[in-house]
Amino acid sequence: EVQLVESGGGLVQPGGSLRLSCAASGFTFSSYAMSWVRQAPGKGLEWVSASNSGDSNTDYVDSVKGRFTISRDNAKNTLYLQMNSLKPEDTAVYYCAKVTGAYWNNGMNYWGKGTLVTVSS
Repeated sequence: EVQLVESGGGLVQPGGSLRLSCAASGFTFSSYAMSWVRQAPGKGLEWVSASNSGDSNTDYVDSVKGRFTISRDNAKNTLYLQMNSLKPEDTAVYYCAKVTGAYWNNGMNYWGKGTLVTVSS
């Protein structure tokens, strides 16, 4: 059974940093691309970032480029999202998602339950 468990969310002041983690199990983590997706209060889902299976290729939505960094530890079956210079508009529930193949431009087929990030003074 595929399981994705996010952690690391919380309340942070504008300009602060957080690191989200996603512990994966039930599949060969190193063989699949992974993504982060977020949902702000009252808004739809927004793709944030993705990493190909080998971590050699990553991408970001324009609004987080230069501030967020996706990474993965295939030995630990864990995906990370380092978030720096956080802004109030980054407030959202952040979800980890498994992609259907090795490259991030494929669809996502499994999701975690999410972790809430609140950026506020």
